[in-house]
Formats: sequence, C-alpha cells, structure tokens
Amino acid sequence: MILILTSLCLIGAPLFAVIAASAMLGYSSEDIDLMALIIEIIGLADMPFLSAIPLFTISGYLLSESNAPKRLVKLTNAILGWMPSGLAIVSLIACAFFTAFTGASGVTIIALGAILYPALTQAGYPDKFNLGLITTSGSLGLLFAPSLPLILYGVVAEVSIDDLFKAGILPGFLMISMLIIYSFRANKNLSTSLNKFKPSQMMEAIKESIWEIPLPFIVLGGIYSGFFAISEAAAVTALYVIIIEVIVLKEIKISDLPIIMRESMLLVGGILLVLSVSLASTNYMIDSGIPERIFNIVSEVISSKYSFLALLLLFLIILGALLDIFSAIVLVVPILLPIAAQYQIDPIHLGIIFLATMQLGYITPPVGINLFIASFRFEKSIIDVYSSTIPFFVILLFSVILITFWPTLTLILL
Repeated sequence: MILILTSLCLIGAPLFAVIAASAMLGYSSEDIDLMALIIEIIGLADMPFLSAIPLFTISGYLLSESNAPKRLVKLTNAILGWMPSGLAIVSLIACAFFTAFTGASGVTIIALGAILYPALTQAGYPDKFNLGLITTSGSLGLLFAPSLPLILYGVVAEVSIDDLFKAGILPGFLMISMLIIYSFRANKNLSTSLNKFKPSQMMEAIKESIWEIPLPFIVLGGIYSGFFAISEAAAVTALYVIIIEVIVLKEIKISDLPIIMRESMLLVGGILLVLSVSLASTNYMIDSGIPERIFNIVSEVISSKYSFLALLLLFLIILGALLDIFSAIVLVVPILLPIAAQYQIDPIHLGIIFLATMQLGYITPPVGINLFIASFRFEKSIIDVYSSTIPFFVILLFSVILITFWPTLTLILL
C-alpha cells in the first residue's frame, strides 16, 4: 500500500486521489464493501458547521477585492501611528485582522503588502525589517475568529468551535505582542516613525471605514455572546459584506460577483474534497487501530507529556514547511488526537498548538509558502526573504513554545 501511494505522489496525483486510494485499499484489505467509503464521504454533509466554511471564505475574498484593506490600514494608522514604531504596529494588527477574515496568509501579503511595504520604506524603516515584517505578518491572525483553519480543526476534531475561538484569543495576542515589542526595540532610534496624533485624521478614517467597523463586533460579539451559532454568524457576515461592498459602497460590480465567488469556491471545493475522503481514510485507520499502534511505538521512546510536546513541535514545524495548513489539518489531526489524549493533552489546547506551529511553518525554510509569495510579490531573492524573517521566526518560535507548555494561556477563557 505504501509503495502504491508513494508512486501516486511521485507522479503528481492530486492529494484527494492519494487519500481516497489509501482508503479504498484499506477497506479492500479488510474485505469491507467499498460502499462504506461513499457513506463516509456523504457523511460530511451532516456536519453542523459545514456551511460556515464557504460563507466566511466568500466574505474574506470580497473584502480583499474591495478597498477595505486600504481603509483598514488608514484607520489603524490614524489610531496607532503616533506611537513609537507605530506603522510597524499598524502593519501587524492590520495583517492579523485581515488574515483572520480571509483565512489565507498569501492573500494578506498580496492585498496589504502592496500598501504597507512602500509605506514602511517611505517612513524610513530598514528594508530588511520591512520584508521580514510583512512576510511574517501574513500568517498572523489564524488563531482569531472567524479564521477558517480554526473552523476546519473544529470540524475534523469534533470539538466546540466556540471554545476554539475563545482559546485562540490570548495565544494570538501573545504572538502579536511579542512582535510589537521586537518592532519597537529594533526601531527605537527611528525618529521618522513618530507622528502626532490628529483627532481630525482619526475621525476622517473612522468616517471612511464606518461600514467595516461594525463587522468584527457583529461576528465576534454575536458568537461570543451566544446570540449567533457559527453558521448563522457566517451567513450574517457574508450578507453584510455583499450589501456593503456591492450595494452601498459599490466597489465591487454585481457582474464581478460570479468571478469572485468562483475563485473563493475553488478553495472551498478543494478543502471539502480532501476533507471528505480524509474522513473515510481516518475512520479506516481508527477501526484498524493505527493510532494505538503509533502510540505504542512512540511511548517506548517517550514516556512524559513534555517530551511528547517537544517532539510534536518539531514535527509540526517541518510539516508546516512542507504542507499547506488545510491539508495538514485533515491528514494529521485525526491521527494526533488519540495519541495526544494518551498524554492527557486537551484537544482544544492541541488545536491551538497545531495552528500556532503551522503558522510558524509558513516562514520556515526551505519551502515555507509565505517566503515564496513574498519573494514573488516584492521581487526579492528568496535568500533575502529567508534572512529577513530569521529574527521574527525566533520570536514566534519562543511564543509557540510558551503556548505549548503553558496550557492555562489557552484554556483559561473556557
């Protein structure tokens, strides 16, 4: 089986085909009717939060195609730009907010990088710092609601998505705060970053962003208060964004909606296709006792919870550099959950560890996806991008270690 699947990967077979083939081979080896595979795939439709995935995705794509990114940068700059290293802080917060809604770091680098990178350069920040900041910031926000990876982890792990949204708040703020402190210390002698606070400028930015400002309060307030279920919040968000960007502000033409929807649903379709066949493959592995066998092998070498967490971190950093976050969730999480449970690791805490470390994988050489997107977007050599992200990588690695070995930070709000 391993030989066949490896051959499929080498000849460039799509990921879903490789996973489906593994499930079919597994069921056949156990003399189970392959109709069971179809039943497992159809079972995806019964998942209660499934509709939230396409609805939040289309909302993020519509926001990225409008002028919302420019207004977001202007608003945060008017509020925070007066602080030391204010524009760097603006970049971090704006990118985190945008990634949370789009669920894709590449979209953030492309959409906000075009605004923030020249602005940072014009303000006098070193080019190496600017490149590292934007490349790293592209993946910030994956721990904040309504991040698509958070929702997908909740679906795969069958845990409360509301709890995941709450659990990601403090770890997400920890990562941003540590990068803010570094940005301040790295540019403490940069006088050009100090701007006077202008109430008139802030009011103008608020006026321009008056339609987008309520969005996080509607989504997050509705979810955290219990007024909205996840799927209801997603539907309200999608409807609100369509009304504002298409009808009120008219920044997106009605004729462009089918094109944007098609692009966003290509992403959703890929996720759901991989997810559906992964469910079938996962159920076969669980029925065959594969996680228990892996645990028995691991437990012979690793006896303590903390040793397992250290090994898990190393594994996830490598995985994040090689595989996109959506594929990693549906492929690896079902295997990790029962093993982590043997070490008394809470599944919510495991989810935050998983996503925070995969976020770090986006900037991990040799194949971290953000590195290549930034290299292409800013026309820099990949070596320049590598070297510029090193200090940010070290800081985020330290924050991930804190998140991993300090479970209270994740679980205290639950």
